[in-house]
Amino acid sequence: MNPSLSTGLDRLLAEPELRRPLAGQRLALLAHPASVTCGLTHALDALAACPELRLCAAFGPQHGLRGDKQDNMVESADFIDPALGIPVFSLYGETRRPTAAMMETFDVLLVDMQDIGCRIYTFITTLRYVLEEAARHRKTVWILDRPNPIGRQVEGPLLQTGWESFVGAGPLPMRHGLTLGELARWFIATLELDIDCQIIPLRGWQPDAAPGFGWPDERSWINPSPNAPNLSMARAYPGTVMLEGTSLSEGRGTTRPLELFGAPGLDPHALLAALRTLAPDWLTGCALRPCWFEPTFHKHAGQLCAGVQIHADAAHYDPATFRPWRLLALVFKALRQLHPDEPLWRDFPYEYERDRLAIDLINGGPILREWVDDPTAAPADLDQVATAAEAAWIETRRPFLLYE
Repeated sequence: MNPSLSTGLDRLLAEPELRRPLAGQRLALLAHPASVTCGLTHALDALAACPELRLCAAFGPQHGLRGDKQDNMVESADFIDPALGIPVFSLYGETRRPTAAMMETFDVLLVDMQDIGCRIYTFITTLRYVLEEAARHRKTVWILDRPNPIGRQVEGPLLQTGWESFVGAGPLPMRHGLTLGELARWFIATLELDIDCQIIPLRGWQPDAAPGFGWPDERSWINPSPNAPNLSMARAYPGTVMLEGTSLSEGRGTTRPLELFGAPGLDPHALLAALRTLAPDWLTGCALRPCWFEPTFHKHAGQLCAGVQIHADAAHYDPATFRPWRLLALVFKALRQLHPDEPLWRDFPYEYERDRLAIDLINGGPILREWVDDPTAAPADLDQVATAAEAAWIETRRPFLLYE
């Protein structure tokens, strides 16, 4: 059982001594829909209610400050907040970095974003960009820290040099096991940024505590992005996000996006049998159930799809053995063996990249795709690469941990 948890936002609001350095400063807030207090008040409204704080601007990442945009590469526009009368700048529109004009609107940027614990979640890249611009423009940044909902687990190869993109901010594994505040510390050190960055740490976070194993059971889940509807999705996401680079539906247009996958005509029983033959130890820590669904939009919209749902919840979930990146890698390998002539990799513009395959951008290099497409490559070959990278990352991240 987690003790009562206070986020950085909760602490800033509850502890006047933390707010004292902000008095008289022009403040901006970078936030999204899950940036709420323990009482579910949005950060923008909660901070605006503090008489000694002066909010001058706000920023929204991908999907917008209010979370209105559904899909990738659907941009948000700048607007004036109707209640506060301050500009709200989009960092997923005409620009993904704050411009010099935007930076001139504030002295201190408060960053309050709920991350999901996966490298490709674009809030991480937005964090990097605002840190770089703050260092360039001599602005102060405060990170109001939040829990990593999938805890400290690490999985996957590191992003390879030259494969940086909006879904790959740096040499992180797919599951990095850091909070946003810890990621900020790592970015500042790795990029050698000269910046005044303060972190308001969490109080009471126990990432290994049941039942949440990273997500405190007393906190309500609010979608940080439209297709992140619950904790089970967050746990599966470091694997299921790879479905975006394939011809398989990742469940967008259903009520369980990124927890299930499938396609018209797929045989889920044959697929599950192939998975158990290839590497049964990669299927642990969850339950896999054959299912059928009809997306209302996105891939295969209006068509009956057969597939599999990943149950990473209740008694089915074991955080110590669940490895979603390996699980989905194995799914692709099995499908390649069952249907060698079927198109698997989707070639389309992905997060503003048009010359590189989405599956490679998602994985930070071609390692996974090449392993899937090589009929002689065995699960042990991929496991060897990933295991070495995971061990290296655990050592790399150690100096930046705040909650050990």
